[in-house]
Amino acid sequence: MLNEKLHSYIEGLIPERNSLFTEMEKYASEHHVPIMELAGIETMLQLLRIHGSKKILEVGTAIGYSALRMAEALPEAEVVTIERDLDRIQTAKEFIQRSGKGGQIICIEGDALEVENDVHAHGPFDAIFIDAAKGQYKKFFELYAKCLKADGLIVTDNVLFKGLVAEDEIEFKRTRNLVKKIADFNKWLMNHSEYHTVILPVGDGIAISIKKR
Repeated sequence: MLNEKLHSYIEGLIPERNSLFTEMEKYASEHHVPIMELAGIETMLQLLRIHGSKKILEVGTAIGYSALRMAEALPEAEVVTIERDLDRIQTAKEFIQRSGKGGQIICIEGDALEVENDVHAHGPFDAIFIDAAKGQYKKFFELYAKCLKADGLIVTDNVLFKGLVAEDEIEFKRTRNLVKKIADFNKWLMNHSEYHTVILPVGDGIAISIKKR
């Protein structure tokens, strides 16, 4: 992971977002809603631009921040996003309505492990972004990789989990168990026979997986 000084320098170079996005960033901070870190989301958006993604699946809407960032960065893309927390998805819908990007974003309410049929009806997808319950990453990946196009990519956030995946001793059992699940997922993903994967130490760590040809 980058040291704090360098991390702050990089984030300081990122242009100011529009007023709605800065409002959402403030809301997320005040209400303890996890959204993607700036350097991480800027990296993902650039990857999606390069890839030319037209249809994107997001697992984990939260308040709609990353869905809206993707919709803005890729004006011709459609974003299908899944969220199980009813309060958060209601907040997301309010932000989406205010953004004027509602025509690009489809919200699916429910547990990502239970709405597979609803999601597949909108596929196949050029890209999948996984940013939900970290202990379920492998299940999300296996479930929705099936609706990824042959040249598609999958981006998974928080795979370094504040650097804890590299720590030998973690005090709290709950955190230790979650870190083990993430570390096991990373190892499984890096050795997946059907994907080329790289992990970048930006934001909270993002894994970029591309289908092998």
